[in-house]
Amino acid sequence: MICGACERNLPEGAYSGEQRGRRQSIRRCEECVAGGNQLVLMKKGRTRSEEDECPICSLPLPLDRKQSSIQVCCMKRMCLGCNLAAHKRGIRGCPFCRTPALTDDSKILAMIQKRVDAGDPVAMYFLGSQYQAGLLGLEKDVTRAVELYERAAELGVKEAHYNLGVLHARGTGVEKDVAKAFRHYEAAAMSGDVDARFNLGCLEKNAGNNDLALQHFLISAKLGCDGSLSNVKRLLMAGLATKADYAAALRGHQKAVEEMSSPNRAEAKALGFAKIQLV
Repeated sequence: MICGACERNLPEGAYSGEQRGRRQSIRRCEECVAGGNQLVLMKKGRTRSEEDECPICSLPLPLDRKQSSIQVCCMKRMCLGCNLAAHKRGIRGCPFCRTPALTDDSKILAMIQKRVDAGDPVAMYFLGSQYQAGLLGLEKDVTRAVELYERAAELGVKEAHYNLGVLHARGTGVEKDVAKAFRHYEAAAMSGDVDARFNLGCLEKNAGNNDLALQHFLISAKLGCDGSLSNVKRLLMAGLATKADYAAALRGHQKAVEEMSSPNRAEAKALGFAKIQLV
C-alpha cells in the first residue's frame, strides 16, 4: 500500500485501520501521521501555473471563464481586458498572433482540427468542449468529447482532467464513477486548477471528511475562489475551522483577487463580451 504523504510502498501493518480504508491519495502511514507529514495532494497545486496567466498582460487570468476567451488560431487564453485594449487599438484579429478573425464556423472548426491533428493538447481539450456543448455546428456528442478530453488529460491539460471529473461525478454521457471523478479532480487540483480543488472540498465535506475539506477550501480560497472562502466561514461557524484559518483564507483571497484585477479588466467586465466586439 502506497502512502499518500511519503509515497513509500509499505505493508498494511504500517497503517491504522482508519487509514487502510482510505484511497491512496489521502492515506498516510502511522509514521507520517505521527510526524504530521502533509499529503502530496495538499502540497501540490497551491499556486496557479504560468498557463493561467494572460499572455498579453501577464496577470493571472480571472477564475470566471466568462472574463477570458480562447483564440482558436493559437489556443492562447487571454483576458477580456486585453481583448478590449486590442479593439481600442484597431486590432480585430488575435491580439497575440495577429491572425485575422474568423466568423465562419466551418473555417474555425477546420483551424481547430488542424491543431488537433498536429498533436496540440489544448486544441484537443477545446474541441472536446465544443462536442460536449454542441457548438460550431457540431452535434452534441459527449462520447467524442470524453475521447478528446482523455487524450488531452494524458498530455497534461488540467482543464481536461477537470471536465472528466465533472462528467464522471454526474454520470453525464459516461457511467457514474466517483472514484474516477476523484482521480481526475485530484490530477487537476495538483496542477493548480482552482475549480477542481473546490469540488474536492465539496466532495470531502459531503463525505464527512471535514479536515480534508478544510484543507482543500483553504488552498482554493487563497487562490481567489469565492465559494471556498464562504465554505471556510461556514466551517468556522460550525466549529470545524479556527479564526486563524478564516483570517488566513481571507488575506490570501484578497491578495489573489487584487492580482487578477486591472482597470482594463474592470472596464471589460462592465461592457461584456458582446459590446467589446463593437468597440
